[in-house]
Amino acid sequence: MAADHGDDVFHHIRDSIHFELPGFLGGATPDLPLINLGFHQLQITKFMVLQVVAGLLVLVIFSGLARHIRSGRPARGWFWNFWELLAVAIRDDVARPAIGTGHHHDDAHEEEHSPGSDLQHEDGHLSPAGHGHGIEDTGSHPADKYLPFVWSCFFFVLFCNLLGAVPWLGSATGHIAVTGALAVVTMVYVIKSGSEKLGGLGFWKSLVPSMDLPGIMGLILKPMIWVIEFFGLLIKHGVLAVRLFANIMAGHTVIAVILGYIAVAGNDLPALYWLITPASVVGQIGIGMLELFVAFLQAYVFAFLAALFIGTAVHPH
Repeated sequence: MAADHGDDVFHHIRDSIHFELPGFLGGATPDLPLINLGFHQLQITKFMVLQVVAGLLVLVIFSGLARHIRSGRPARGWFWNFWELLAVAIRDDVARPAIGTGHHHDDAHEEEHSPGSDLQHEDGHLSPAGHGHGIEDTGSHPADKYLPFVWSCFFFVLFCNLLGAVPWLGSATGHIAVTGALAVVTMVYVIKSGSEKLGGLGFWKSLVPSMDLPGIMGLILKPMIWVIEFFGLLIKHGVLAVRLFANIMAGHTVIAVILGYIAVAGNDLPALYWLITPASVVGQIGIGMLELFVAFLQAYVFAFLAALFIGTAVHPH
């Protein structure tokens, strides 16, 4: 945390104990409160506030969407349709395919359908649940049990990323502590889901794939493989944190560097100031548009990997 940034040109992408207001609003930097809990003092930081704002935005928007579709009628209006589109896409193209059903069908056998997995139209034809329908059509896909968590990951990360596009705010997901906490929560949920499905002991045993190893070879290799898989479980969730942090941090750093050229030109190269400034502004706009795409992409990647890890835990084979 860099409260007193001094000559740190990257202070705007770090956590801080205050928000920096723009010059036309006075340029003040009011400090955020320090809460005395008796046994500990809790300093509220900018990224804490932004995470709360992101959570409240998710709550308000999707509470409103739920009210619109509770009657069974489709949501109307571009605003509600946009959020419903994202939710349905995460359900149908991320959660359900990545988590799966746990059933392995042979091409020579007819695929089984669970009750309610097909929807019948008025003309008598059937269509798979979840395709061509709105968010209210949850069908009876086994992966829908884990869908609220995948949705929460996607939209929370998305709103944290998008807040970074607002001047004088920042992206909480550009801090390794935030993405690390998200990764830990994901790992806990993955272990919990696997333990509920396979049993506590069954989940940890499932880290070792079924192998027909004779005698002493099995006694030696299986514990070694279990240790490797256990550390693999930790590492892949660690990578989940680093991937999100690095991509968001890198984008804001590039923007800071490009805009920094203006300050350098103004101080050291005044003859080139009017050439460097418009080039830097155009470059910043281009990188900003790329960052907007990355905000959605990294939320998608986080949700997809979380769903994939859940699917691996509940359907290990």
